[in-house]
Amino acid sequence: MSHDIRKTALSVETVWHERGPRLEKPLLVGTAIAVVRNPFAGRYELDLMPFQASLRELGRELATGLIAQLGGAERIEAYGKGIIVGEDGELEHGAVWHEAGGHGMREVLGQPKGQPKAIVPAAKTIGGPGTRLMVPLGHIHAAYVRSHFGTAEMTLWDSPRRDEIAFGLVMATGGRPHARIGGLKASEISVHDGQR
Repeated sequence: MSHDIRKTALSVETVWHERGPRLEKPLLVGTAIAVVRNPFAGRYELDLMPFQASLRELGRELATGLIAQLGGAERIEAYGKGIIVGEDGELEHGAVWHEAGGHGMREVLGQPKGQPKAIVPAAKTIGGPGTRLMVPLGHIHAAYVRSHFGTAEMTLWDSPRRDEIAFGLVMATGGRPHARIGGLKASEISVHDGQR
């Protein structure tokens, strides 16, 4: 099953500080979005698996473009994914992105330094044009690294329309500036089970 992309968008935030000392190197937080026509808008479809399979390449493409904007896969420390389903769809239509987007992102990130094992945090909702979705971020190799719990905003002024789905990937080059609430540090990851 092919998919009809109306538009894509890529944005990058550059964060120098959070009212504390200025970082020597800024934190980059990026979002890549593709707005796709929902082939099931307005009707119930039992088998969503072909649609999910058709989106895997889109996951790889969005991840590749976003990684390039953030300076390369070796710089990425946190990731997440988000979905906004237009009003004529259902949440399950967006749930196809959990595998398609998450796997595609892991695959592309795994090229230089090993496949990320941590769960890809996600958020999804039903909404119309201009819906703002705050997408959670987590460390790519260990879910218990608290310093990398964050968010990235996913929004487009004209999307999604009623018969569309906005699929998004988010990544960051580090954790929160000057994180200091304890817990497992990124430098202490040792178990490599996706958690610790």
